[in-house]
Amino acid sequence: MVSYILKRILQSVLVLLIVGLVAFAMFRFVGDPIDTMLGQERTMQDIERLRESLGLNKPFFVQYWDFLVRAVQGDLGISYRQGRPVAEIIAERLPATLELAAVSGLFAMVFGIVFGIFTAIRRDGFAANAIMTLSLIGVSLPTFLIGVLLIYVFAVELSWLPSFGRGDVVQVGGWSTGFLTQSGLVALILPSITLGLYQMTLIMRLVRSEMLEVMRADYIRFARARGLKNRSIHFRHALKNTLVPVITVTGLQLGSIIAFAIITETVFQWPGVGLLFINAIQFVDIPVMAAYLMLISVMFVGINLIVDLLYVAIDPRLRT
Repeated sequence: MVSYILKRILQSVLVLLIVGLVAFAMFRFVGDPIDTMLGQERTMQDIERLRESLGLNKPFFVQYWDFLVRAVQGDLGISYRQGRPVAEIIAERLPATLELAAVSGLFAMVFGIVFGIFTAIRRDGFAANAIMTLSLIGVSLPTFLIGVLLIYVFAVELSWLPSFGRGDVVQVGGWSTGFLTQSGLVALILPSITLGLYQMTLIMRLVRSEMLEVMRADYIRFARARGLKNRSIHFRHALKNTLVPVITVTGLQLGSIIAFAIITETVFQWPGVGLLFINAIQFVDIPVMAAYLMLISVMFVGINLIVDLLYVAIDPRLRT
């Protein structure tokens, strides 16, 4: 058990190093930040002085190593655009993204599992077929189009919900939250549905297919022959044995929610790290881009590590 955990941790660290190296290499083709930071009347002396102060005159691997060393110490560099520590900027934006991801993930898991179970148990019913038909919308339409449609219907035509922004927030320690204000909660509705709809559809279809497969197993037939109630068969036996593949996909989808919040944050002008990354690309703010990608990588790898450990907790056969 301990060796398995250590092995997964070492693999996670290796993945983070590779992802960071690939991301850092890609930034060399984004553009030269010197062109953005200096005006038209810059001289060669100004360019060389700034390049040296930023460390851009060093070899690529030296720059990457310096970034890793500083990142481990909590220093993510200075934003080329804002002239402020990147860690401070991300700390200001991260609560908005995490709250949006949390609500979207909860929406996707709860409705995905509930609808998946319902459509599996009542697979021949009208309501189940209607849900499966409507779920095609979540799979077929791109995220930005779903967001635009929701804005048009609920913000423009009906004027029920806000079309952009985070609403009012309050400070709880060092955390800015919109959960404690009415406008903050209302502002979460449209972007969280937009971000979680695709993941909800995938989870629902996975739960349904796994439930249908398990319901055809011999031990389910034996349980029915023993006279067990349908509730006990469905939730104590069938649902339990669908958890391993569901946990796998759910964990990956939660990581995807955080990573692909960029589109939703752009559509709704949500002040999170995704929108920060888009602005950083426009201004070739390499420290911000590098910090964002490393943050997303840590979240993805961390979620996958948790999923692997849950495997062992759920399936005792993996402990040997």
